Amino acid sequence: MVFSRVAALYDIHGNLPALEAVLAELRNQHVERVVIGGDVFPGPMSREAFARVCEPGFPAEYIYGNCEVALLAAREGRDPGRMPEQAKESIRWCAQQISAADEQALRGWPRTMIMQIQGLGQVLFCHGTPRNENEIFTRLTPQEAVAKALAGVQAQVIVCGHTHMQFDRVIGNTRVVNAGSVGMPFGAAGADWLLLGPDVELRHTTYDLQRAARDVRLTHYPQAEEFASRYVLNPPAEAEMLALFTEHGLK
Repeated sequence: MVFSRVAALYDIHGNLPALEAVLAELRNQHVERVVIGGDVFPGPMSREAFARVCEPGFPAEYIYGNCEVALLAAREGRDPGRMPEQAKESIRWCAQQISAADEQALRGWPRTMIMQIQGLGQVLFCHGTPRNENEIFTRLTPQEAVAKALAGVQAQVIVCGHTHMQFDRVIGNTRVVNAGSVGMPFGAAGADWLLLGPDVELRHTTYDLQRAARDVRLTHYPQAEEFASRYVLNPPAEAEMLALFTEHGLK
């Protein structure tokens, strides 16, 4: 089946107000499918955001991100993986919030998926890279390093996320687009996502940040204040995160 309009929503991180703002904007875009690109968790309203994108009749497809992998590990009583202790605390908190049915649904999400989109051809959706949900690359990562991570992929377009910063670049014969983050964008405050078909549109949705920050602070999320102040109201600058990801990304 070939779709004419598809939205890609990545890295929601439990920011329900941002998600609702994007979904409201989608109602006027004639979107046939919504791809949820991983990392719905962790965040202050993760279970509510998860329930929203899994509502019966919602035309969505799903792939998992590195945080879903960590969440499921925590559900099994295992260490969430290589991340700061503060992040592990958030993962463990979210793991306690979800139900057995939620867990079962998450375990059914694939690492990648392929979709035919009018004007773009075959589009592969992944979280980090097609081979690993944890791999990091940005608009500054050398082409040779990215090409190795994409080896064997036949799709004309690859859509990824993970680094919370949008880009649109060409690696060899493949167009690689980062959807950015709905719930925790780095750079301008708001919500970043993609509209696909017949071309690629990097979208940015504004919403009531003060009200969202207030709602976040009312949750029992372990890092509610930091999330509200740092990730909703005053996100890290793109230059700061590019420097960090260049150090820890693909070489």
